[in-house]
Amino acid sequence: MNERDSVARTVHLVKLCVGAEKVEDLTDWQASRRRLWPDGLPRHITRMWPRREAELLNEGSLYWVFKGLILARQRVLRLEKILGEDGISRCGLVLDPEVFRTEPVPRRPFQGWRYLVQDDAPRDLAANRQNEDSLPPGLSAALAEIGVR
Repeated sequence: MNERDSVARTVHLVKLCVGAEKVEDLTDWQASRRRLWPDGLPRHITRMWPRREAELLNEGSLYWVFKGLILARQRVLRLEKILGEDGISRCGLVLDPEVFRTEPVPRRPFQGWRYLVQDDAPRDLAANRQNEDSLPPGLSAALAEIGVR
């Protein structure tokens, strides 16, 4: 293995944001649950532990899919073991509370999460567009399909 191979590259996760139609739904839900965790940081609990942990923890993010479009991301700060009430061990993705809106990118439905390599990750919206209200999902999808972001 050469020196370049020993350095962890960055990889991201993509996950459907089930039950949310827009980015504000996610941020509101996470804010309402902040008191559940001693450090106040949002978590997403998943059944499987990422095999590419080193790459994910090398400044990786969780990209959120809303109604068929990647619209936002959150940096993954760390992974922690979470023991459920059923005694099953799960992976807690500890997330930065800051949510970055991204350029809308269409994504077909899938189960669980998928890896996303750095070169394929959507770009963040410009800083002056981060606080814009989300467009309706259908309009965002139509604009993304014709290349207008």
